[in-house]
Amino acid sequence: MTTAATTASASSPRTSTLDRSTADRLAATEYERFGALLAGLGADQWEAPTICTDWDVRAVAAHCLGMAEMIATTPEMVRQNLKATIRSKRRGRAVIDELTGLQVEEHADMAPAAIAGAYASVAPRAARSRATAKAFTRRMTMVNEPGDVWTMGYLWETILTRDPWLHRVDITDACGAEMVLTPEHDGAIVEDVVREWAGRHGRPFRLALTGPAGGRWSEGVDGPELSYDALDFCRRLSGRAPADGLLATQVPF
Repeated sequence: MTTAATTASASSPRTSTLDRSTADRLAATEYERFGALLAGLGADQWEAPTICTDWDVRAVAAHCLGMAEMIATTPEMVRQNLKATIRSKRRGRAVIDELTGLQVEEHADMAPAAIAGAYASVAPRAARSRATAKAFTRRMTMVNEPGDVWTMGYLWETILTRDPWLHRVDITDACGAEMVLTPEHDGAIVEDVVREWAGRHGRPFRLALTGPAGGRWSEGVDGPELSYDALDFCRRLSGRAPADGLLATQVPF
């Protein structure tokens, strides 16, 4: 696909650029694909180290399970966030780091098969919870970091799909497996990442991404010509791989 990227204003809380039906479809499909990946892992693959610092495949899966459980019900969301906030104040670490660490710790005693089974069970409930979130909840705001304010709708419709998607990349990389990729699903996620990246740096460019999730995008004139594998592009924007120039503009996952 070849499209023009659009530059968004950073002066207002960040909202999702995906329409609701697309966001809901991507969420449901990503939960299914992540669950299928976990179900197909061999015993030795769960112990493979990933690019995520100090996390093996099992820890990444535990985090994703905890995140799905958190989003599935309001009481669990309140519980996890309250506990992470208390730990953050006590230890002086970012709340998100305490939250993801908590999710890994609370599933430390679960066998890999139990993690995969629990994920398959909770994922449909997480997808429904996100799809049925009320409009007033979606308009609420949160501070990701100074100068980067999100609406809850952006979290629900964008980040909570990007997170398991990129962790699916992490796991397949760690296991030497081939990631299931389709233009309709993965290509849509990557295109949304490109749009946000373009809006964040606001400079001209020509970008060609290869692979089933790839495409071509441009903005303005006389910008650099960039070419990457689509997954490698996202690794770089996430901070998982070296990046310079325009790719030093990170995008949250």
